[in-house]
Amino acid sequence: MTHTITLIPGDGIGPEVTGAVLRILAATGVSFEWDRHEAGLPAFERTGKALPAELIASIRRTRIALKGPVTTPIGEGFTSVNVGLRKALDLYANLRPVWNLPGIAGRFQGVDLVIVRENTEDLYAGLEHEVIPGVVESLKIITERASTRIARFAFDYAVRHGRKKVTAIHKANIMKLSDGLFLECARTSARDYPTIAYDETIVDAACMHLVMTPEKFDVLVMPNLYGDIVSDLCAGLVGGLGVVGAANLGADSAVFEAVHGSAPDIAGKNLANPTALLLSAVMMLRHLDEPAAADRVMSALGRVLGAGQVRTRDLGGSASTSEFADALCTAIEQAGTAERT
Repeated sequence: MTHTITLIPGDGIGPEVTGAVLRILAATGVSFEWDRHEAGLPAFERTGKALPAELIASIRRTRIALKGPVTTPIGEGFTSVNVGLRKALDLYANLRPVWNLPGIAGRFQGVDLVIVRENTEDLYAGLEHEVIPGVVESLKIITERASTRIARFAFDYAVRHGRKKVTAIHKANIMKLSDGLFLECARTSARDYPTIAYDETIVDAACMHLVMTPEKFDVLVMPNLYGDIVSDLCAGLVGGLGVVGAANLGADSAVFEAVHGSAPDIAGKNLANPTALLLSAVMMLRHLDEPAAADRVMSALGRVLGAGQVRTRDLGGSASTSEFADALCTAIEQAGTAERT
């Protein structure tokens, strides 16, 4: 079977890490057909739109996309491509598993968390306007529909993956109506999942406990803005954004992406680490019901990183992007040869 996937290489280091990941995926033996599309700056310069209509149409057709990093201008220019994709395709759930990879130094070992972030509303949706010169208002929208949907996603994920607990992260002590509604929806949902423990933590306290005792947490579910912050904090526990994958999931479409930036300072230098996008691609393989291929990639990644001889510069080594990809392809192929013999 050939899987047709929308491919968004991105900009900056995006094309380099994307190319490396495609090589590694090819080594698994799974057949892909890639429908390539530009987004962000390259698309904007060519068409005047950072998120072209043909890209959205492609994802609606294929239902799955693999996306490299895309630059978002700060304070000016076009709006976030990530936010635009989530809105256009109703990718309501951002899923970011966070765990330690073999041989990668982190603040803690044994970290095994899953961040479930509501993706469509809250302050992060960017609904803001200037009231009068010098006064800007941003709108925090929380709805029962979106809050219930993301809470049930978190509990369903916990059940399917053998997780024990879901923690709702909030600031309902201050935002009693908006975050209060989010909590009410989480509590109501929890009653339908008696085998999963449920508790609640105020977001600032959660951040403190995450950097002290992350083992206390399992699945964390939260509104959009808190999720953006907390998920990056958790990545810092295990080595940074370069070693964590992510998925944006909806009822009809899924976009798997690297969560780090486009790093224009090293673009084109064959220095970037493709691990984050590779981990996102592993999530994609599981979504495509290709678990054996996903396991082969993770096994190869563990062997290469664990050996410590081939690492990119951000991980303390000297390997180039292509050399790191070469090592992983070789590890996958060697494992396949050993299985056949």
